[in-house]
Amino acid sequence: MVDLVFPAVTGIITLLFAAYLVKWILSKPTGSAKMQEIAAAIQEGAGAYLNKQYTTLIPFVVVLAIGIWYFLGVELATSFTLGVLLSALAGYIGMMVSVRANIRTAQAAEKGLGNALDVAFKGGQVTGLALVGLGLLGVTTLLFFFNNINVLIGFGFGASLISLFARVGGGIYTKAADVGADLVGKIEKGIPEDDPRNPAVIADNVGDNVGDCAGMAADLFESYVVTIIAAMLLGVGLGTQYIYLPLTVAAVVIFASIIGALFVRVGKSKNIMNALYKGFFATCILAILGLVGLLYQNLPLLGAGIVGIIASAVIVLITDYYTSKDHAPVGEVAKAATTGAGTNVISGLAVGMQSTAPILVVTVLAILLSFKFAGLYGIAFAAVSMLSLTAIIIALDGFGPITDNAGGIAEMSGLNAKVRNITDALDAVGNTTKATTKGFAIAGAALGALALFAAFAEATHVTSINLLNVSTVIGLFIGAALPFLFASFLMKAVSRAAHQIVEEVRRQFREIKGIMSRKQKPDYARCVSISTGAALHELMVPGLLAVVSPLAVGYLFGPMALGGLLAGAIASGFLLAVFMSNSGAAWDNAKKLVETGAFGGKGSDTHKAAVVGDTVGDPFKDTAGPALNSLIKVLNTIALLFAATFVVGLIVL
Repeated sequence: MVDLVFPAVTGIITLLFAAYLVKWILSKPTGSAKMQEIAAAIQEGAGAYLNKQYTTLIPFVVVLAIGIWYFLGVELATSFTLGVLLSALAGYIGMMVSVRANIRTAQAAEKGLGNALDVAFKGGQVTGLALVGLGLLGVTTLLFFFNNINVLIGFGFGASLISLFARVGGGIYTKAADVGADLVGKIEKGIPEDDPRNPAVIADNVGDNVGDCAGMAADLFESYVVTIIAAMLLGVGLGTQYIYLPLTVAAVVIFASIIGALFVRVGKSKNIMNALYKGFFATCILAILGLVGLLYQNLPLLGAGIVGIIASAVIVLITDYYTSKDHAPVGEVAKAATTGAGTNVISGLAVGMQSTAPILVVTVLAILLSFKFAGLYGIAFAAVSMLSLTAIIIALDGFGPITDNAGGIAEMSGLNAKVRNITDALDAVGNTTKATTKGFAIAGAALGALALFAAFAEATHVTSINLLNVSTVIGLFIGAALPFLFASFLMKAVSRAAHQIVEEVRRQFREIKGIMSRKQKPDYARCVSISTGAALHELMVPGLLAVVSPLAVGYLFGPMALGGLLAGAIASGFLLAVFMSNSGAAWDNAKKLVETGAFGGKGSDTHKAAVVGDTVGDPFKDTAGPALNSLIKVLNTIALLFAATFVVGLIVL
């Protein structure tokens, strides 16, 4: 139990520091009455959605908890419940801080770029620190009370389940509102993105928080804890040191993240992205130094850990290259819009497909090198080292929706051009950081899933996956198809929900005659209600698909077939997620590049074509793509949780 003291104390310190940052953010001014009115509407909508989402999930969670208690015991049921609660809390904290930092960022822009950047980044930092602090405390608390490594599997499954629903529900909500607002507001009415005359504008701003803050927080909370748990399980056969080492590494890198964040400062160049990247790369360097101090006597594990951190940095840079408007791929997508929406869409698809190759190469090299250093445990340890950067990654990710909302508040409340220029610049960078952090999350999910897969193989005594075995082949094809089927459900859900938003926005423009002349206010609440209802209605089918599929294959065909399913899902889910996320981000930033004045600028035919590409890309990058992370981890955690019961399939082939 001595090995738990440092991680547990670090978790407490981290949460206390996050609380200090919350107090600092809330002390900042909130601007005019008009700004406060808009911010309050966003807060109310985001809180109402998340409360309804969690309320909707309660019966589902209770049934699963009872089932786990009945079949697997009270310890695993308790662990599962704690995983659900802490994952939900991580998402809730992320959203509640974001909807309070947005207005303060807009007001801070009155004093200049540096002030606004500071507030927005610290808003994201709160979420990152709260997430890793809760993760460490959850794991150490369960080990303290139960003194049983296996009980942590239930905790991981609980975190995975909430991550899945947060990603699915939040993704459907945000993109239904965003697509609906863009199709009618930008294309049909020719008004700006955050124009208060658009009835869907508040729902769109709410969606940024429930999708990119609550969803991403739950997603990376899950990746963070399940990767640590998988490494600990693999360490059981190697000795006590290897069991607790992942927790120690995670704790050390938290301090690297706190110190690294101090490097986020805008210099004389006023380059926002460079300021953020200084914080990220400083954290990477400090994390490597921490690993050296911790593992200088264990060079194989030190090598594996350094591989994980370097892989993270390279993947962030690759994703930046394919999704930032400052680089050639996005420029090509924007240029393609000059000949219409069709060529813009084709170009974006090609960029997304191409981006899978370098990210795959980096991931494969990380797997190969870490395995050479320390075997299967080395792969898991590299994944732990990668995910230990979660606090700084979430800070960068949370920065995006905060600055997006700040820009919306500034425009809707009529702040001056100087403020709008600052919030627009922050928003443009935030759009890229959201894309790069998704690349990190996808790669982390893939490595984490591999670690879980290795733990599953050990638990079921599967030493190899035989492709000449018909059960394995069946499982492999089912697993490879699952991400496509899962993504299709989410894309259709966004399409159906967006259709409802489009019809409602058109109705309001048609029936409330004074909207365009600003003599009457739109009914914002109606669009918020439609997005909320649609997202919650569409939650269950994808969720059930993820939960039922591994159980059905495991019980019908046995552990060999389930191993094939997991292998197929990891491979196809990883690549499909990279493709969808990067295509969507490329379309989005191509539109933003056009809006800066390139290729005709706002209002041109090129801009209209780019908006169509962005509309296609929205559910790619913010709904289906990121949700695939959660899918592959849910499949693996369920397989690991019920591993002992998959002795032989009912259908023996």
